[in-house]
Amino acid sequence: MSAEKTTFPKGKIAIVTGGSRGLGRNTVLHLAQRGVHSIFTYNSNRAEADKVVAAVRETGAKAVALQLETGNIGSFDAFVQSVQKALAELGAERFDYLVNNAGTSHHAAFDKVTEEELDGLYNVHFKGVFFLTQKLLPLINDGGRIVNISSGLTRVSYPGSSAYASMKGAVEVLTRYLAKELGGRGIAVNTVAPGAIATDFSGGMVRDNPEINKLVADATALGRVGVPEDIGPMIAALLSEDNRWVNAQRIEVSGGMGL
Repeated sequence: MSAEKTTFPKGKIAIVTGGSRGLGRNTVLHLAQRGVHSIFTYNSNRAEADKVVAAVRETGAKAVALQLETGNIGSFDAFVQSVQKALAELGAERFDYLVNNAGTSHHAAFDKVTEEELDGLYNVHFKGVFFLTQKLLPLINDGGRIVNISSGLTRVSYPGSSAYASMKGAVEVLTRYLAKELGGRGIAVNTVAPGAIATDFSGGMVRDNPEINKLVADATALGRVGVPEDIGPMIAALLSEDNRWVNAQRIEVSGGMGL
């Protein structure tokens, strides 16, 4: 969906976790092209975050980068205070859109997964999403939107992804409950489930390994691996007024992977 066909009232603000790289970065940039300001998080690479801020500025929109480790739930109260300061910088008291995108990869056979690994995935991919959304609820405008990022791996099973995919499955259930419980405030909540995308996720495995790249392309109806540019515009469009009646849905964006 092109920018001119995507409807956003002026002055809208999004919070995007993991916005300094990959799908999060692409989402922030496509929102900026549509006039939406962003507060986005990065884990450790401030230099990459600054590049995103500069790229957003070139579109005429604004962005604020905040450091956040999404698996550290104890840091969320301080993060909310930082968000309030960032909102003030943007001339607002509340924001409109939340994209829970930040995540880590994991590959191990079921019988090799350790308790520590499972706890780490739980903290980042489910507990962190649950409580960060809870903490930010007082700051999101009525009529806002929430998008939780899942994975094509909740529908198609690939060995070595049981722990990661299970956490994403939990997020998909949470999405439906949030849609029900927040409906009274007019807040729509949906899941976007990307397929395999060529980014630095998983150490760039899909992007940089020719064998895996071909394997994914051969398993995809459209005959190629996905790229961030396939995802960011879709999320931006989903957040827009054009899709205001889409709610409680799992939308897979995979080019027809594993059909």
